[in-house]
Amino acid sequence: MSDLKDASSGRTSPADLGPHPKSKAKMNKFAILCAILASMSSILLGYDTAVMSGAAIYIKDNFKLSEVQVEILVGIINLYSLIGAAAAGRTSDLIGRRYTMVLAGVIFFVAAVLMGFAPNYGFLMFGRFVAGIGVGYALMIAPVYTTEVAPTSSRGFLTSFPEVFINGGVLLGYVSNYAFFKLPTHLGWRFMLGIGVFPSAFLILIVLIMPESPRWLVMQGRLADATSVLRRTSDSPHEAQLRLADIKQAAGIPPDCTDDVIHLPKRRRSGKGVWKDLFLRPTPTVRHILISAIGIHFFQQASGIDAVVLYSPRIFEHAGITSSNHKLLATMAVGFSKTIFILVATFLLDRIGRRPLLLASVTGKIVSLVTLGFGIMIVNRKRWAVGLCIAMVLSDVGFFSIGMGPIAWVYSSEIFPLKLRAQGVSVGVIVNRVTSGVVGMTFISLYQAVTISGAFFLFAGVAVVSWLFFYFVLPETHGRTLEEIEGLFGNFLWKFGKNGDINVEKNEGEVQLGLSNPTV
Repeated sequence: MSDLKDASSGRTSPADLGPHPKSKAKMNKFAILCAILASMSSILLGYDTAVMSGAAIYIKDNFKLSEVQVEILVGIINLYSLIGAAAAGRTSDLIGRRYTMVLAGVIFFVAAVLMGFAPNYGFLMFGRFVAGIGVGYALMIAPVYTTEVAPTSSRGFLTSFPEVFINGGVLLGYVSNYAFFKLPTHLGWRFMLGIGVFPSAFLILIVLIMPESPRWLVMQGRLADATSVLRRTSDSPHEAQLRLADIKQAAGIPPDCTDDVIHLPKRRRSGKGVWKDLFLRPTPTVRHILISAIGIHFFQQASGIDAVVLYSPRIFEHAGITSSNHKLLATMAVGFSKTIFILVATFLLDRIGRRPLLLASVTGKIVSLVTLGFGIMIVNRKRWAVGLCIAMVLSDVGFFSIGMGPIAWVYSSEIFPLKLRAQGVSVGVIVNRVTSGVVGMTFISLYQAVTISGAFFLFAGVAVVSWLFFYFVLPETHGRTLEEIEGLFGNFLWKFGKNGDINVEKNEGEVQLGLSNPTV
């Protein structure tokens, strides 16, 4: 009981607590259900992104588009998503995480209808604009909700669900391309885009049975409701009390307060002042967290994953596959590779930690991208290089999905303090989507300028820089509560130890952080 007493008295610090022991209890089934339902919006995100890779082929023929127009059509959704990402943080602070997911479902539904019935290129672009707003909302809200609901013991596993479902949506988009490609040109792409109304409607309905985030409930002063949710989503009643004490401390609520409902200042409940705390007057800890979140999202996309996902048919064409049927089948294999490896990652995140997976993932991507570039260079002279290129595309997306893909969302959604979390994650989403949009909208022009092999060599160079950034800047967060994680940041002068763990030492009342050499 001493631990509970210390936690509820508000005198503990992350450094004092140290890593939580690993629980041998079974995973909380209700928390798993909440994570699955919250991640449904990510299916729509993945579908809307990937389905355009095949649909663009037929839209180009139907509307007689230029290469530049195709580039814009495919990549612009990521820039449109900035609007949704910028609004999602404040929206979720005002109306709650759950109803923000309902709003995302409504936006996706409207977008699917608009795109499916688009009579011309301009109308189709408007539909993509609406879909982009939905993408921004979905990218931000799913990992935030899942992070706030998940118990510490399985947070990495559950918070990776949105990325799993994104990959599932990507796979469904590729399957849709293959299922409808034999229809007449003017109908096939409409079915590919319009069929998204069905999962959107399903999302709107199933979100209503989910509980609200306990951390958002505490920020609204609804302590009894938050306690009820924590009891259902924690591994034990003791953990539920500890989590509630940590959240109350982070929210500035007196530890001895036991009221069911309390009144909090409107500024605290609505998230006002967050942007100033993030950008104008950040503490060293918040500055380190912000740099980490921005960096991990930038490098996730700058290493070229969306070039592969959005332009798989073109890449396979350069690799020597000329049949439309074979190109779409190979593209479906990309979706399967992403989905299989992301499932593997979900079981490793809470076993070996974030950093080892992330560094191994980037290493694999570097090798895959360099080999793919060389394979495409020689494919016209060596027919066996066709198989090598296909294997390297699958390897690239596989290594991405086992580390960089899920960890960017898991990591950025767990490192921000409670008050800054929703809008801090929004910043990460904005960086992610801007970078993705630039990659998606310039890839054709890039490979026409430097050859497609040169483009992949460039992406490999970015991946090398990202490896160095991850190694020196990002501490391990595995095994710590959300409230403890804040104590890992604030000092870039890492100490290198011998055991592969974060070394947190006290020195004259200050927390000094050391980061040991990880085993990759």
